[in-house]
Amino acid sequence: MKATQKDFAAVVARAAREARVFFLCGQDEAGIQDGAARIVALLDDPGERIEFAGADLRRDPVRLGDEARSTSLFGGARHIVVRASGDEAAEALANLLDGQGEACPVIVLATNATDKSKTAKLLADRPDALVVTFWPPDLKSVAGAVRTMADAAGVRIDGAMAERIARAAGLDTRIARSEIAKLALYLDAGPEAPKSADAAAFEAIGASTEEDGFMPLVNAVLGGEAGRIPGELRRMRELGLNPVAVVLALERRAAQLAALASKLGPRSDVRQVIEAEKAARRIFWKDERDLTQQLKRWRGRRLERLVARTATLHRQLLANSQSAELFLAQGLAEIGRVAAAKG
Repeated sequence: MKATQKDFAAVVARAAREARVFFLCGQDEAGIQDGAARIVALLDDPGERIEFAGADLRRDPVRLGDEARSTSLFGGARHIVVRASGDEAAEALANLLDGQGEACPVIVLATNATDKSKTAKLLADRPDALVVTFWPPDLKSVAGAVRTMADAAGVRIDGAMAERIARAAGLDTRIARSEIAKLALYLDAGPEAPKSADAAAFEAIGASTEEDGFMPLVNAVLGGEAGRIPGELRRMRELGLNPVAVVLALERRAAQLAALASKLGPRSDVRQVIEAEKAARRIFWKDERDLTQQLKRWRGRRLERLVARTATLHRQLLANSQSAELFLAQGLAEIGRVAAAKG
């Protein structure tokens, strides 16, 4: 089976009953994570969670099939989550599908792959598999998702507040969900006792906005402003910003640049594309200058490597939480040097 991001909500319940392999790809990592969580929630008995890195399966492509057909340590159900880059898990999935016997559900999160990838083509026509591509959302769609989250949590917000929360979260629905949860707790709200949230309540929970938080650092790095990066890193520590949240903002901007670059023809004018996107309200006017400069620096293979590098940096931070700030500083300095060389 194959679905678009828009179709996902309509097909996911049936897929959770009928499919055993789920391939979630595209440039919207937050959407992919949300999609995986939705699938797990719909499984009859998700049981124990087993995680693999795509690089491990590339080195040992038989391991996935063996693990999917083995018995849980406690004898119950299980499901497997694979975090892959591109087609790292393609051979392992082929071996899994060729094997004999019932296997547990396998969910692959592949942020650097598309529905044209080798893995997607392997699975798209199979009734026991689901392929979904998630593209970076715009402000309007994330604001709509925020209102849906808020309704479910018993928090009443208007459209303006939903947009503010979406911007503060960097258009990342995972961060937005956390902000809604904090609002519900602060207001003592719930589905049975809904409460209205205003600007004062949102400020009270201490949410950092993009302008005050992540984006000055992200813009300094992607704009090749090497001299600004040390100061921005100091500011990050002073504000107590989470290194993983910073890298999520970097990934979001890299994905946004990739989406914009896909609309540029061989002779397209960057300024013209940015103006069209701004007129369609797909980019915020405050981002216009930074996006224009960054899109001129990050194109083609260079941009592909940036997307891959940010995903690798994200995995490094998750695996080395005690040294996350050090890994982040090193990774951002490296990306900043590459951006500066373009100038």
